[in-house]
Amino acid sequence: MKKIFFTIAGLNHYYGDEFFEAGMEVTLVKEPDNEFDKEAIKVELEGLGLVGYVANSPYTVKGESMSAGRIYDKIADEASGVVKYKLPGAILCELVMEENVIERTESE
Repeated sequence: MKKIFFTIAGLNHYYGDEFFEAGMEVTLVKEPDNEFDKEAIKVELEGLGLVGYVANSPYTVKGESMSAGRIYDKIADEASGVVKYKLPGAILCELVMEENVIERTESE
C-alpha cells in the first residue's frame, strides 16, 4: 500500500509548533459534527489534547500530502500518524498503516 502523508494545520490556534519533532506520534480523530467542515479530522497529542487539524484546503496542504477530505473515508474513527517534517506553519506526517486504515479496492 502506498504511503499516505497529511499536513497538520491550524497550529497557531493551539500550542504552536515549537515542540514538534520527527518521530512523534499523533492521533487523528474524525469530527463529523464540526460545524465548519464535515470531513474535519482533529489531531491530538497525548498529554496536550487538540493541537491542530488535518489540512483540508489547497492553501494549507503541503507537499504530497492528502487533504482531510481525501483521507476521511480511508481511516477508522481514530487513526495514528508519525511526524516526519517540521515546515514553516505546518507539520508533515505519515499515516500509520495498520488496522486503523480501511483498505480500498482498485474499483473504489
